[in-house]
Amino acid sequence: MKKIILTTLNSRFTHTSIALRYLYANLQELQQDAMIAEFSINDAVQSIAQKLLQHKPQIIGIGVYIWNVSQVYELIHIIKKVAPQTVIVLGGPEVSHEPFRVNLDAADFIIQGEGDEAFYSLCKNILSLNAPKERIIKMSMPSLKNIALPYRYYTDDDIKNRYIYVEASRGCPFECEFCLSSMDERVRAFDLDTLLEEFELLWQRGARNFKFIDRTFNLNIKTANRLLDFFLAKPAPYFAHFEVVPDHFPESLKAKMKLFGEGALQLEIGIQTLNPEIAANISRPLQLDKIKENIRFLENETHAHIHLDLIVGLPGETLESFGKNLDELVSLSSCEIQIGILKKLSGTTINRHDIEHGMVYSDIPPYDVLQTSKLSFEEIGVMKRFSRFWDLTYNSGNFKESVKLIWQDESVFENFYDFGIWMYAQTDATWQISLQRLGELLFTYLCEVKKLPPEFVAKTMLQDMMKLQGRVAPPYLKPYTNDTHAPNKKGTSGFNKRQQ
Repeated sequence: MKKIILTTLNSRFTHTSIALRYLYANLQELQQDAMIAEFSINDAVQSIAQKLLQHKPQIIGIGVYIWNVSQVYELIHIIKKVAPQTVIVLGGPEVSHEPFRVNLDAADFIIQGEGDEAFYSLCKNILSLNAPKERIIKMSMPSLKNIALPYRYYTDDDIKNRYIYVEASRGCPFECEFCLSSMDERVRAFDLDTLLEEFELLWQRGARNFKFIDRTFNLNIKTANRLLDFFLAKPAPYFAHFEVVPDHFPESLKAKMKLFGEGALQLEIGIQTLNPEIAANISRPLQLDKIKENIRFLENETHAHIHLDLIVGLPGETLESFGKNLDELVSLSSCEIQIGILKKLSGTTINRHDIEHGMVYSDIPPYDVLQTSKLSFEEIGVMKRFSRFWDLTYNSGNFKESVKLIWQDESVFENFYDFGIWMYAQTDATWQISLQRLGELLFTYLCEVKKLPPEFVAKTMLQDMMKLQGRVAPPYLKPYTNDTHAPNKKGTSGFNKRQQ
């Protein structure tokens, strides 16, 4: 039996919650009466409630995020129906700013802001029957020097099977209007020596997947270089993920990035838009020349796996403007380009554009933009499907060269836009499309719509497919195979798996 349970619903099983571990690490004498219980949004909510209540906790703390707030609402409803005496405390980004667009009135307390220390104080008061009268507790930022670090509370199973989330700093110096990180007053750093000691302990326990959640990894170059040195001193294989500022790569950083081997370094770069006028609308700094120079450097001189982010639906941006962004990025790099839809998060200042730019958003998570003065509801829908088909074909790596035949030397955006519309007409869906079906549709489109020679298309697709050992040619390409591509009796086709 435990008096306190810390829980959340992660978006995937492979994800872990660093937030829960911070809360647990800072529970002091209450830690012996507490436990962490993580779930995913794919788990049945009633089953989650049963697993939590079997411990007969007095307090359940729940991390609330944009991806799980609907399930959290249901979870609170069930717990309060069957165990109304259980005190429910909420925290996390989705409840740290108002208005709340999902009804969470059934929760007993809400901690807004960083709850590392506040959750301990609240639990201590509740257990001593001295609970505060205020339901919503607004927290100022705690000193990072006083916070116990969470890394020893990743289990051996976490280390073996899941991503380990870490951070060297909190906050962001930029004021991008769509982002909650812009609400922070300043960037604050953890003591680097202490942090590296904790990372070393994780490494000795077998951790090899480190995902940094810092918003601006390369803002402080001295810190960035020391973190890179930590990994460069280790034997491969390992995986380190950083979110980086695209226009700040001094030579010392570039020199170290060149030293990472294949698959060791992943960089996420939030471009969002390359249109200076649109960037100004959302208070986002944009040094185009530096951004392009650094993307070219990462593409041509490092082995880093790069994710570039673009957003559809920014205030004032047209489809034509977005299309130019995509065309430009594809010309600069062959890396993944994540295409997201603008979201209106409570607490951000993006709402100041609502009237001038006709911004209409859904009040249902994830609060996507539905239409703007420049993009109709129908066009936003087309772009959501565009994004999904882009992930399945371009970003997946399954059709690395084949997908380029859709546009060849013409506009990437315009040609893929047409392909997306055609694909949806064939499937009436963007999910649960098997890889074999996806490949067959691409082959058909290239041959019948783009009028490319079937032999040429088949050769290109087979070269893409046969890069993975054990694959066999799918039925629609077998007429174009030779002995090199003959099925291996022991092999299994990757084209029977489903794209999730």
